[in-house]
Amino acid sequence: MTNEVMMQAFEWETNADGNFYKNLIKNAHELKENGIDALWLPPMCKGTSDMDVGYGIYDLWDLGEFDQKGTVRTKYGTKEELLQAIDALHKEGIKVYADVVLNHKAGADFAEEFEAVMVDQNDRNKEVEAKKTIKGWTGFDFKNRKGKYSDFVWHYYHFSGVDYDENTKTNAVYRIIGENKYWNSGVSSENGNYDYLMNADIDHSHPEVKEEIYKWIDWFLDTTKVDGIRYDALKHIDYDFIEGLSNHILEKKGDNFYFIGEYWKNDEGTINKYLDETNWNIDLFDVPLHYNFKEASESGRDYDMRKIFDDTLMRDYTQNCVTFVDNHDSQPSQSLESWVKDWFKEIAYSIILFRKDGYPCIFAGDYYGIGGENKIPGKKEMLDKMIAIRKKYAYGEQDDYFDHSQVVGWVRRGEEGKSPLVVLITTADDAQKQMFVGKENKNSVFIDISGKVKEEVRIDKEGNGVFKVNAGSVSYWVKKED
Repeated sequence: MTNEVMMQAFEWETNADGNFYKNLIKNAHELKENGIDALWLPPMCKGTSDMDVGYGIYDLWDLGEFDQKGTVRTKYGTKEELLQAIDALHKEGIKVYADVVLNHKAGADFAEEFEAVMVDQNDRNKEVEAKKTIKGWTGFDFKNRKGKYSDFVWHYYHFSGVDYDENTKTNAVYRIIGENKYWNSGVSSENGNYDYLMNADIDHSHPEVKEEIYKWIDWFLDTTKVDGIRYDALKHIDYDFIEGLSNHILEKKGDNFYFIGEYWKNDEGTINKYLDETNWNIDLFDVPLHYNFKEASESGRDYDMRKIFDDTLMRDYTQNCVTFVDNHDSQPSQSLESWVKDWFKEIAYSIILFRKDGYPCIFAGDYYGIGGENKIPGKKEMLDKMIAIRKKYAYGEQDDYFDHSQVVGWVRRGEEGKSPLVVLITTADDAQKQMFVGKENKNSVFIDISGKVKEEVRIDKEGNGVFKVNAGSVSYWVKKED
């Protein structure tokens, strides 16, 4: 994927007017012209309402086709509009990745009584009271769909846990009791066992569940013609199930089908284990790099930029790494809020766009801005320019100059016919650094195409130039004649 760029096409506050898919059709050509090669679309299946971002997943088989939960369309539009949008994107040469939510189900149609045991919130393996009969919202029969596509009815034994007992009106985490039933084992060890996240937690070890999801994924991929999927909440889903499902998909769709996963853990060792357990078929978002960006943006001159790649996928697992600055979970007011401060955004994007490793993902919240009560303006002009620079100049071998705690940079040597690209960052005061661009470029003149440093740089006979950068910013330089 040489110099390809992905965009997360939505943010948490994306307008809920149902025009999202229509707007994709309108913007498809412009997105391609501006260098976007793939779009990660929001969850396409029916949620709990027409306001649901998609993670309160109700019916996998309803892509905006049936009158369920008070709406035919999803937050983003109807099934017909979705398929038209995917077709429009494909005609522009843009790949489409679907956000697939398989961890849980929400908005049950009826409650059921069953045996369960309350567990400690902080240690799900620890029972805090004796097992008893509770009443939980675990019944899904989708009456308004009338069995179209699937007549499968979900019952309590298809789930591993719930968070509410209707009989006692108690909010707590309950593990459902049943023969050979416990929390799934191939999940994060946080909270003892992090199988349970929210709503009615799907038991992926149940054979009927596996059969239904395999049947659904075949239908979903044939219906939508997407080019890949983004797995949601991977650290809460048994990795054996994910590996099996991924292999099933690859058998159907071929090796070019793309998998990307959200394993939200700021720990490289845990992520490495997951990559290994799933046979390296799934690329993962570089969450540790995101947190390094956050820390650097908050610490300013006190952060040691020589450590920006410490314990990151970008450093150690380059073939399975999707880099990002922020996303819908990290944006302000969300449960995983870890927003990268504004002054550092261009620096962070220069790192994911101009270096040779990683598959960069642009966030719609940074590109178009964030809506809702706490609006944040977008940086479309800046990002369009940076993507264009990536497409034109970010090639060749990479020489790093991470020899100072505040002033760091690198040179991409370029390929035949392309100028080298020089990137220089400072998190403190105005700075300069001598950097080598090749003897073949002696006497050439370089300019800062970020537009911040006006002074030109002439390369000496040894191929070196002294490049400058303004305080708390990044500059990126190419040959003037290019």
